[in-house]
Amino acid sequence: MDEEIQFYLDELAESMSKALAHVNVEMSRIRAGKASPTMLDGVRVDYYGTPTPIAQIANISTPDARSLFIKPWEKNMISEVTKAIRNSDLGLSPVSDAEGVRLNIPAMTEERRRDLVKQAKNESEAGKVRVRGIRKDVNESLRKLLKEGASEDAVKSAEEKVQKTTDSYIAEVEKVLSKKESEIMTI
Repeated sequence: MDEEIQFYLDELAESMSKALAHVNVEMSRIRAGKASPTMLDGVRVDYYGTPTPIAQIANISTPDARSLFIKPWEKNMISEVTKAIRNSDLGLSPVSDAEGVRLNIPAMTEERRRDLVKQAKNESEAGKVRVRGIRKDVNESLRKLLKEGASEDAVKSAEEKVQKTTDSYIAEVEKVLSKKESEIMTI
């Protein structure tokens, strides 16, 4: 029974790590006013009939804090990259030339910053809900082990470890949120 308890504890840590990683990915997609190549992660370019991420067909650089430069490896893809960005929900106006595509990132208004903070809070809350859901599932599995004959002390001890792990991951999600909040609110 001890191996099964350890299995659930290992599974807990792995699942919560994935939940935290997901929160980090979602937070990185929230634009904080600074130009970042990850802003374009969700944009797909029609690459010979296949929707392909921009990063797989071009080099994306940040010449300064307020702009991106996308240099496709094939010159004929410049118009496709421009079209994909224009059709995306980023709200950016691409400017193309013979070398590539330039994106100027406009400064954010106070209202837009508040909206982004709200979005970041929603993402962190969703992350906390995932972490708590994982805790609930593992605790249910531990209670089943108790019914199957595991010692009450071992299960109690495991439940305490589950709670400590949950608390630490919730704290990590909070750290990610506060970091993103300060990033968004910094002008």
